[in-house]
Amino acid sequence: KSEKIRSLNIIDYLDAVVDWHEEDIIPVNKELRTDPRCQFTRGDFFAIAASEAGFDKDQPARKYDAILIDIDHSPDWLLDQGSEGFYTEKGFRQTKSHLKPGGVMGLWSDAQPDAEFVARLEKVFSAASAEPVTFANPLQDGKPFTQTVYLAWN
Repeated sequence: KSEKIRSLNIIDYLDAVVDWHEEDIIPVNKELRTDPRCQFTRGDFFAIAASEAGFDKDQPARKYDAILIDIDHSPDWLLDQGSEGFYTEKGFRQTKSHLKPGGVMGLWSDAQPDAEFVARLEKVFSAASAEPVTFANPLQDGKPFTQTVYLAWN
């Protein structure tokens, strides 16, 4: 629990996921749910990112230090085709508009680092990188598994 974090807004499209938080089904949830800095929002991240009002209904057009995204499996392996517009220059510009100067967008991907995707991010953001994260996957008998976190700075 870091005192450096002033607020955390968790947005989820699925009612069930928000319900899991409200019903304390997620292991670390009680700490999040009872922290006054944390807010849960039921909504479509992609529609909210595309809006001028942005992610905080109480403070329209609010700017963020970080927008962290874990939705699709990867930029090319989507859970729903409705999110494909997000992974374009227009979609990145819309999300970037909600960041403070120097803010960062972080995007989790289930795939290996993709240089072409980093180049796509660099067309909109001042800098971008792909950070591989390797861990022992308990679902694969502890074999090393690499995923990626993409970072893009405003």
